[in-house]
Amino acid sequence: MTVTTLDPTTALIVVDLQKGIVSVPTVTPIDGVVQNAAALAAAFRRHGLPVVLVTVEGGAPGRTETPSPAAGVTRPSSWADLVPELDQQSTDLTVVKRTWGAFTGTDLDQRLKSLGVTQVVVTGIVTSAGVESTARQAHENGYHVTLATDAMTDRNAESHHNSLTRIFPRIGETGTTAEIISLLDSRG
Repeated sequence: MTVTTLDPTTALIVVDLQKGIVSVPTVTPIDGVVQNAAALAAAFRRHGLPVVLVTVEGGAPGRTETPSPAAGVTRPSSWADLVPELDQQSTDLTVVKRTWGAFTGTDLDQRLKSLGVTQVVVTGIVTSAGVESTARQAHENGYHVTLATDAMTDRNAESHHNSLTRIFPRIGETGTTAEIISLLDSRG
């Protein structure tokens, strides 16, 4: 479903647009994804709405069949730094997660609810992991969910397509950066 409305208190959640992650190959050019996420962040700030900037450090415990690509790798000190294009502001909420989703093991739900947030717009990288997990958790926590489809990307085209066409329509609405900003601006 194409995005139809934004609640009066909608927050933007930007997932894992950090220096160490944006350097990996993706199915869509990362520069456009970052540019669109930055445009959304600027629009949300202009309208006095919450912007949540999420980074990941570490990972969930437990065995998997696919080893973590970072296992045994020493990361540079700037690996978890947000990309400068997001223009982080002192009013932005920041979340450091250790799992795919931004709600697990963090106080994000409490912080959003204390601000009266009823809807979230989710963007970022990787579509089928961090973005999808965060969107699913937001949906499960009772938020209306909108996904900015041109402000996200994945490492795998098939996974990206699956999230966009099969998963996201079941948990929220989708729209482009321009459509979401237009809805923000039309609210006055």
